Amino acid sequence: MTTPALVILAAGITALTVALVVRAVFPPARSLASRLHPYMARTRVNSKGPMAGGPVSAVFGPIVRSMAEAVGKALERSGEQVTILKLRQAGWYRDVPETESLAAYRLAQLRSIAIGLGLALVAGQVLSLSFLQRLILAGLGLVIGGTRQRSALDSAVERRRERMRIEIYTVNQLLAMRVRAGGGVIHALQQIVGRGEGEVVSELADALRLHRSGWRAGDSLRRIAELTPEPFCGRTYRLLATAEERGADLAPALLDLAEDVRETRRESIRRQATKRRAAMLIPTIAILAPVLILFVAAPLPYLITGWR
Repeated sequence: MTTPALVILAAGITALTVALVVRAVFPPARSLASRLHPYMARTRVNSKGPMAGGPVSAVFGPIVRSMAEAVGKALERSGEQVTILKLRQAGWYRDVPETESLAAYRLAQLRSIAIGLGLALVAGQVLSLSFLQRLILAGLGLVIGGTRQRSALDSAVERRRERMRIEIYTVNQLLAMRVRAGGGVIHALQQIVGRGEGEVVSELADALRLHRSGWRAGDSLRRIAELTPEPFCGRTYRLLATAEERGADLAPALLDLAEDVRETRRESIRRQATKRRAAMLIPTIAILAPVLILFVAAPLPYLITGWR
């Protein structure tokens, strides 16, 4: 590393340290919005308004949003509706409309790309790489920044699916008890939503919200069955919709679904345990096997040829 690169790196670290110390000693004043937020829980300021972020945001905000939209459309090969569905399934941006959630996600994508490209350029400058090496490093930063947000979204969907698979077993049993006690489907859902928490309960609350807004109970349950990321939850919602419309005996079917979920999770845990045991053998084989082969093969020349 050359002397100018070391000077630039040391100056950057010093400036960052001084800035952090100044921020800790003289913290910035709280904004009025943060002070009023606890008293305005139901009020949401439009992030696209001209006064959302001050004059700088009013001038450069539309440019950045249009750039983020162009980059997002270039990265989203499956279309906007698929991305909106994944955002809903991941539980991201729950308190904003779908169009604004998509805009927020695209801004996060653009931010991730900018950070990846910036870090690649800084690394190329600090390491004093050639132009071709800097170009390759910049391309690598663009690829990592462009795919990071999508991989984070897919991971969030998978984690939420796993949580819902754990929760739906208990929810099915509670619904079966509520229905067997004599209440209807809507009454059982109201009891579960009123006293429970979790991802499945939040989806059932969405179904009740649609029902109160004018949807039929069966249609609202089928709607959330189309949007849920967990297939077992979708089966439960469709079963509830059918029972609400046709008056079928719901408790045995719910208990059977709960047992199916339990068996599926048991098999999944067994497969994961098998994979982890196999992964634990890899270091043992990679480290001990060559040593064992050397111990076994060492006396072979003497035993075969008599040479020491």
